[in-house]
Amino acid sequence: MNVDVSEAKWFKSSRSGGGKDCVEVAFIEGHLGVRDSKDPGRPALVFTPSEWDAFTAGVSGGEFERP
Repeated sequence: MNVDVSEAKWFKSSRSGGGKDCVEVAFIEGHLGVRDSKDPGRPALVFTPSEWDAFTAGVSGGEFERP
């Protein structure tokens, strides 16, 4: 998926406590971008809204918990 993230407005969760070791999220042309706040120059991951919804539902549902 080739989405231009150069003009994205990135933000961190208010729960990050202002720390540097966080991910940042941006809403980009009907998609969601995710990047590492420690290395914002690296390529961002870009998801469709349905992909993001499936991921966050999995997180909330414990799908990614370690055994």
